Amino acid sequence: MRSADDHDYARLRLLGLLAEQDVAASVANDFADVEKWLPTSRLLVTYVAGPYPDAAQCRAMQQWLEAGGHWLALHGTSGGRAERVEGARQRRTVKTEHHALLGSYFLTHPPICKIRVDVADGATSLTRGLGPSFVVEDEPYFIELQHPGSTRILLTADYGPQATSPTIGTLYPTDTSLRPDGKTRVLGYTRQIGQGGVTYFALGHCHTPAIRATRAGDPTDTTPLTFRGSWESDAFLTLLRNAIGWGVGA
Repeated sequence: MRSADDHDYARLRLLGLLAEQDVAASVANDFADVEKWLPTSRLLVTYVAGPYPDAAQCRAMQQWLEAGGHWLALHGTSGGRAERVEGARQRRTVKTEHHALLGSYFLTHPPICKIRVDVADGATSLTRGLGPSFVVEDEPYFIELQHPGSTRILLTADYGPQATSPTIGTLYPTDTSLRPDGKTRVLGYTRQIGQGGVTYFALGHCHTPAIRATRAGDPTDTTPLTFRGSWESDAFLTLLRNAIGWGVGA
């Protein structure tokens, strides 16, 4: 898996949360044979940016969602294939069928920081048990909604003027993650697809010293070498428990 996250840790935490609700789960490293396994499944959970589903796999996933399946997508799922851009060190995410089905497209994220997450919609089981806002330390994702008219926004955040990225204006002409107020960005949403639906939360970064060692050193970066971020937040765990319940019809 191509990921700057500790997906082993995330996998174990997710399996533990599924077990809490007596949900039997299998684990896969990619979307191979997804059309075979989805018909016998109620909930699909994804976390990393790659591998990602190709066009044929997306069609199988859409048919499953329309028939009543539920997809809980986390963090890096809004990423995918990245392409080199001449004259730039960083790569640009390539928009594919996967983003159209998911409903969001990852642009970039500034360095890890504390984020005040605002609960934009408290009238749903997905945000049950949360107050009007909560604070976590995580990667401040910039995501572009693909279907804003049919998307129910659950979480937003105003990262403040310090949350900037050199990729805006270079890799991406404009910051299409900004809401109409020019300040807030979406961090969580749900979208109905036929009889089923998809819920996405951008939170959930975690890393280990080995993963950090693969990145260029930054003397201003004070993030711990072992980082769990939102995974140590009661609010994030509440979101995940709610979303699992949503996914399996609890």
